[in-house]
Amino acid sequence: MNNNPLIAGIQQIGIGVQNVPEAWSWYRKVLGFDVPVFDEKANAPLMTPYTGGVVQSRQAALVLNMAGGGGLEIWSFTSRVSQPASFKMELGDLGINAIRFKAPDIQKAYAHIKSTSKEPVGPLQKLPEGEGFWGHDPYGNIYQITQDDSWFQPKGKAIGGVAGAVVGVSDMDKSIAFYEDLLGSLETVYDHTGVFDDLPTTIAGQRYRRVLLRKKHTPYGAFSRLLGHTHIELLQALDRSPKKLFENRFWGDCGYIHLCFDALDMDSLKIQMQGKGFPFTVDSESSFGMEAAAGRFAYLEDPDGTLIELVETHKVPILKKVGWFMDIQKRKHQKPLPDWMIKTMGFSRVKD
Repeated sequence: MNNNPLIAGIQQIGIGVQNVPEAWSWYRKVLGFDVPVFDEKANAPLMTPYTGGVVQSRQAALVLNMAGGGGLEIWSFTSRVSQPASFKMELGDLGINAIRFKAPDIQKAYAHIKSTSKEPVGPLQKLPEGEGFWGHDPYGNIYQITQDDSWFQPKGKAIGGVAGAVVGVSDMDKSIAFYEDLLGSLETVYDHTGVFDDLPTTIAGQRYRRVLLRKKHTPYGAFSRLLGHTHIELLQALDRSPKKLFENRFWGDCGYIHLCFDALDMDSLKIQMQGKGFPFTVDSESSFGMEAAAGRFAYLEDPDGTLIELVETHKVPILKKVGWFMDIQKRKHQKPLPDWMIKTMGFSRVKD
């Protein structure tokens, strides 16, 4: 068993939408996700356990914000219409409730969002871990923006990439154990129980238990310098029975569909998590191509069935037009790639 870190950070969070180009345009213009890693239409044969036992076709675009942080995988069915939930989510419902984006200067980030987005934006307020604010994308998804100190190249960017996720859970202690088993030793930034007036989309007076877990950036993994710190906020509703966000829907339908981690040793992760009672439910086993990118991917479920994706990257494109890409498998160690090499991914930036 490998004793080195098995996960470098959050690689991306999947967002199910009905129109990928339209959604990417919003995330590009408002939140700065302007570097595509791939944008592909294809079938998804390995995901039939979560698509009604039928192979579905889809369009998926993995996009980055080169200031630092994880990316977004913007995803839509092309063989059917992606379905929204039949109810309005409340924070604490089971699944990914919100994405946490990071900002180098929260005041500038707030002014930027207010000036570029037509969607609802909450007030700038004090959160349990410093200042931040909540907002909505055009598709009803909630996000949070908070200050952060792990950056790759923040100059000129009001907002960075994905720093974490807010996940609704039914049993806090079981969920904490799961994420610690998966990610390794985690710092508990806070563990509070009570009524919180900073949470949107909740019923007044409802009690919650909130736990923020943090895995600080470590210099291990090809893209660890880009990904930065990882924050997982677990939210348990104490006064109601939470709903499951993807009950009677497919993976890939509208909403936050998965939380994806950058895996460094998939074989060790598979053995470790299976031993803890969380087997892989999907495993590409060998390298799987996504346009000019490639890697091994797998899925498992947290204690409430929230889908966790793991991706062991094998190659990523730099300039697809000339067939230039980085072959990660040829590297004999897991030290971070040089900054200049990661910056070359920005050559494919899309400008509006």
